[in-house]
Amino acid sequence: MRKPIFMSILNLGPNIALHPQDLAPALQKPVRVNLSNEALEAVVKGRNFLENAIEKSIYPIYGINTGFGSLCNVEVGKSELAQLQENLVTSHACGMGEEIEPELVRIMLILKIQSLAYGHSGIRLETIQQLVHFVNHDILPVVYESGSLGASGDLAPLAHISLALMGKGDVWYKGKRIKAEIALQKCGLSPIGLAAKEGLALLNGTQFMSAYLTAGAVLAARLLYQSDLIAALSLEAFDGRPEPFTEAVHRVRPHAGQLFTAARIRQMLEGSSRISQPKKHVQDPYSFRCIPQVHGASKDTLRFALQTLIVEINAVTDNPTLFPDEDMIISAGNFHGQPLALALDYLSIAMAEIGNISERRTFLLNSGQRNLPAFLTPSPGLNSGMMIAQYTAASLVSKNKQLCTPASVDSIVSSNGQEDHVSMGANAAVKMLDVLDNVEAVLAVELVNAAQAMPFSKVQTSPFLSDFYREFSQHVPFMEKDGILYERLHTAQSFLRSMTISPELLWEGFSENP
Repeated sequence: MRKPIFMSILNLGPNIALHPQDLAPALQKPVRVNLSNEALEAVVKGRNFLENAIEKSIYPIYGINTGFGSLCNVEVGKSELAQLQENLVTSHACGMGEEIEPELVRIMLILKIQSLAYGHSGIRLETIQQLVHFVNHDILPVVYESGSLGASGDLAPLAHISLALMGKGDVWYKGKRIKAEIALQKCGLSPIGLAAKEGLALLNGTQFMSAYLTAGAVLAARLLYQSDLIAALSLEAFDGRPEPFTEAVHRVRPHAGQLFTAARIRQMLEGSSRISQPKKHVQDPYSFRCIPQVHGASKDTLRFALQTLIVEINAVTDNPTLFPDEDMIISAGNFHGQPLALALDYLSIAMAEIGNISERRTFLLNSGQRNLPAFLTPSPGLNSGMMIAQYTAASLVSKNKQLCTPASVDSIVSSNGQEDHVSMGANAAVKMLDVLDNVEAVLAVELVNAAQAMPFSKVQTSPFLSDFYREFSQHVPFMEKDGILYERLHTAQSFLRSMTISPELLWEGFSENP
C-alpha cells in the first residue's frame, strides 16, 4: 500500500493521485495547498479552449450560453453570460438544516480544487486560485447539510461555497462566523466575478458526498482497529477460546478481511495465559467465535468504499466536460453520485454491524456467565453495575438499524423532469456519519464493560492487552459500587477519540489489491 503523505502543504494537480490518507490531516487542522505546474498549464489551456469555442460557436452549448436543467433549450446572449453564472450560484444556494462541520468544508474545497485542476472544466486560473486562497487562509464557507440530491453533483452545498468566493454569504474564519466579504478583506483578498461556465463548473461535482466519505473512511478505519482491540479484551474477560482465530480455519475461506482480522487478534493475544488456559466450555457464542468473519466483512466493505472514493477524488465530475486535445465539449453525467451513494450506504451497513456484534458481547459480559458476576458488579442486587449501560448500547444499535435504510434506493424527479433519476447520495452521506458516531459510542460501552470484567480473573492476559488495559484504567478505574455511569462512558468515548494510532497501523489491511 502507498505510504501516506502527511505534510503541511498538499500538492494538487492532474499529476497527483490523492488518497484519503493524504486528506486526514485536513480533518483535524488547517493545511496549505499548492497547485502543481501541470495544474496551472492544464487550467490555462482549458480556459483558452473554452473561450475560443464560445467565440466560434454558432450553436448553443449547455450551461455556457443556455439555461440550466430543464431550461437547457433557452439561449442566453453573450453579453449576459457572466450574469447567467452569478444567477446560477445565488439561485442554487438554498441549503437547509444543520450547518456541516467546518472541517468537512475544508475537504470540499480541497477536492473541488483537485477536480478543476485537470483542465477539463474551463475555469479561469484566478477562480481556482481563489479556492486555493480559501484553503490557505482557512476561510470555510457556511454549508448546510440538506439540499443536495446527489445527481447534478452537490449543487446546493457547492453553491454556498461559490457564494463565498464572490464575497457573499457567511464563512467561518478564526473561529467566528462572519460575512464572506469581511473575511476576504481581513485576508487582503477581493471577491471574484464569474465568467462563462464558471458557476456551473463550481456547482456541478460530487465534493459534498466525497468529503463525507473521506471523513467516514478515516473514522471507519480507526473504529475497525479499535473494535478488534476491544473485542480481544472482551474475549479475554469472557474466558474465550483461541481456536476460532487459528490461521488454518481462515485459509480455507480466505476473505481478505477475515484473514487479516484473525491474524490481528492472534497478535494481540500473543503471550496470554488466559487464552491458553484449559476451558470448560466447548464453544463460544457467535459474537466471540465469529469476530474474524464479522469484523473482516466490514473491513472488506471499507476496502470497496476506499476504491470508489480514490477514483472519485481524482476525477472530473462537472458538466459539460472539455477536451481541448480532441476539440470536444461534451454534456454528459459525470456529476451523478450513484457510485458514492452505494458506497456510503454499504459502509453504513457494514459499520452498523460492528456496533451490533459489540453490543452482543457487552450483553454476554453482563450475563453472569464464565465466573463473572451479574452486571459485572462485586455486589449485585444492592448495585446494578453495568445493567443499564447495555441498554444504552442496545438503543444505539437500534437507532443505527433505522439509519441504515439505504438512501440510494430512493429517487425523486426534479428540474421539471430533466433530472429524472437522482442518487440521494448526500442523504446517505449525512446519515453515514451519524451511524459511525453511534458505533463509536457502542464500542465505548463495550470497552467499559470489558475493562470492568478483567479483574475478576487473576490469570494474566497478553502483554499488549495488559498495557492497553492499564492505560485505560487510569481514565476509567474499576467500579466497586454504583456511581454516575455516564461519566465513565463519556470518558471512554473521549479515550477512543484521542487514541494515537499510527497511519501505518490505521490503514494496514486496506491495500487496493489485498
